[in-house]
Amino acid sequence: MLEIQERFDTVGYEKLKEAAGGAELHITEALDRGGVIGFIAYSYGADRTVVYDYDDGGDLMLCDGLVRSVMLKSVLKGIKHMLFELDDSSRFDDLKKLRFVSGDSRQCSDLDSFMNGCQSCRNKKE
Repeated sequence: MLEIQERFDTVGYEKLKEAAGGAELHITEALDRGGVIGFIAYSYGADRTVVYDYDDGGDLMLCDGLVRSVMLKSVLKGIKHMLFELDDSSRFDDLKKLRFVSGDSRQCSDLDSFMNGCQSCRNKKE
């Protein structure tokens, strides 16, 4: 069974900790039967969440779940913007497919509306 859980240490993610500079790095992992199958690395700022990297193992739906989990946590903290600072530009392809970003943008603005947009889609189906 798939679980998405935040880690409370950064062991094994030292390179990403360097990429975060002085920001406090958070790691959320996707687990299946206790084994890690993906992760997302991010930090919270006063006005935005910064994503440094993610690994979804090539699973678009896992990418969606990982990013949305961080979006939700950001919204609960009152943060309205997410910036993707990914070293590998090909990582933006899936983010564009999922409409988290568009064009050359590296930012997803108004997270609260984005998360509520899912509710609107569900209501349209009824």
